Amino acid sequence: MKGSLGAGRFARLLASAAMASILIGGAVPALAQDSTDIRLKKVEAEVRALQRKVFPGPDGKFFEPEISPTPTPSVAPGQPATTPITDLLTRMDAVEAQMARLTSQVEQNTNRINQLEAKLGTGAPPAVALPPQNAPATPQSNLDAMTGGASARPASAPAATKPAAAKPVAASSARLEAVKAVGRPQSADPGDDEYSYGYRLWEAKFYPEAEQQLKLFLEKYPKHPRASWGRNLLGRAYLDDGNPGEAAKWFLQNYQADKRGDRAPDSLLYLGVAMKQMKDTRRACIALGEFAQTYAAEAAGRLKSTYDATRNGLSCS
Repeated sequence: MKGSLGAGRFARLLASAAMASILIGGAVPALAQDSTDIRLKKVEAEVRALQRKVFPGPDGKFFEPEISPTPTPSVAPGQPATTPITDLLTRMDAVEAQMARLTSQVEQNTNRINQLEAKLGTGAPPAVALPPQNAPATPQSNLDAMTGGASARPASAPAATKPAAAKPVAASSARLEAVKAVGRPQSADPGDDEYSYGYRLWEAKFYPEAEQQLKLFLEKYPKHPRASWGRNLLGRAYLDDGNPGEAAKWFLQNYQADKRGDRAPDSLLYLGVAMKQMKDTRRACIALGEFAQTYAAEAAGRLKSTYDATRNGLSCS
């Protein structure tokens, strides 16, 4: 009797153990699935945050995340539905693919930024300069043949860099006294006073002092009505000071800045004068031809004598 009872109890114990094993075996994958699902949701959230960081919208908002929950595929009758593990693997593949695309795009953007910084690090664009002697002429009626297309630049954007400084002059006591003797005008228009003082210095043949004064005027009052006068007179000062190359830059800049300016015709004509002094006949003829075509009234009137004297000795077609 005891042997039978012992055998029955043993059978019940075996059954209980088997049932526990089945329950435990089913719980472990469920726990693993829950843990993987939590981790996957965390990765998806991080990817969405990265999308919002990398792809901001033009209006200050952000694009919607590209990753969205994978839709549940329709199941045909008689076919088994996907398991939770299959869904997790599908979502993980989508996350990995999106992460790879984002990484590639970030690397490309970083490379573009580095290239732009390298270009900007080479310095500011140079000032308007005359092309080499063998630069091909163009049939255009403006000064593109002379400036390499610089005359197409907007009038409000003259040369980017400052022209060369005036030549140093030995500051003798006699010269200082003579410069002090040039009266500085005082009126209700301080900008006009600055220009007029530069004009008086140029008229007294103190060319380096006039150059410095006119530059000061243009820096302080770039939009003054006398600005066209100031740029042209600064070119004249350099020309009279024996520096036709620097004078040409100012004449060209004044013409390009405002072709309807008060002294734009003078600057274009004296650009031809500067080119003639530099023995650059081709460019001198281009400037004179543009002057005669654009400012025909001045060429036949106020500036006729200077125009005729400049053309004398040049073989312009």
